[in-house]
Amino acid sequence: MAAPILNVESAKRLAAHRAVDEHFPAHARHVGIGSGSTVVYVVERIAQLSREITDGIIFVPTGYQSRELILRAGLKLGSIELHTDLEVAFDGADEVDPYLNCIKGGGACLFQEKLVAISAKKFVVVADYRKLSPSLSTHYAPGIPIEVVPTAANHVLSRLISLGAVNPAIRMGGASKAGPCITDNGNFIIDAPFPDGFIPSPTSRLSHQRSISPTSSSIGLDAGAVQMGGERVGGLDILGKEGGHPGAAVGMGVGGNEKVEELARVLKNIVGVVEHGVFWSGDKKPVMAYFGMEDGKVETRTLHV
Repeated sequence: MAAPILNVESAKRLAAHRAVDEHFPAHARHVGIGSGSTVVYVVERIAQLSREITDGIIFVPTGYQSRELILRAGLKLGSIELHTDLEVAFDGADEVDPYLNCIKGGGACLFQEKLVAISAKKFVVVADYRKLSPSLSTHYAPGIPIEVVPTAANHVLSRLISLGAVNPAIRMGGASKAGPCITDNGNFIIDAPFPDGFIPSPTSRLSHQRSISPTSSSIGLDAGAVQMGGERVGGLDILGKEGGHPGAAVGMGVGGNEKVEELARVLKNIVGVVEHGVFWSGDKKPVMAYFGMEDGKVETRTLHV
């Protein structure tokens, strides 16, 4: 019998429910709740737990969306200002590489998402099969989200171009919003795609090639996937291609683990950058990521230290 082909929402639910079943602490006091479409099913599963368990827990959101999810589920709402010691935080991701580096921030909550993640003893990511990637910025075409102070936006754009970003741009609001997207903290978001391997210029110290030893993963990685361009990378459609972003056209990819870490450090040091959407070892990687697959299974990637 052929394996079932699930729709994306069903795949998200499978991943979210299993993540909660395996990582929700028996005696939790504070739990972080992230943002994104998959987190809807995380809260759904938590709400199915006994009220004897959940009534004694304070849930800390990463932004407006997760705040509303917590309230609608009848759970106790807290804040990261008051509760900075979390047993676990569950969140989604826009893209996850084999090293468990993540891109987050497609929903413009990256600063608060990162603050909640680093406050948690355990950070768990839930997603669907489209978020699996051989290299950051290959499946998620818009590139690295970067939250910036509005008055520094032009300076940051200039620095990103000098580093090799391809057409970085301030993210605009939706159809009913004239002007830039504004974060919960009153800042702008810049989306910055980088070329394959993150090679800003021939003379930059960041362009030096290094031998990368991939960490082990429970998901097999097609070694040729990183080399592929066009509309599909590693057999999956590039997210964001429909938006006509340059990343979709040239097959962006940040590269191996050491290149991701170099890029994360450089971005953090740009004056005017509040936070960037790369979740890496210098901030917080998930201990495990769950992916709902089309065939009805849940695949995992685990952090090996």
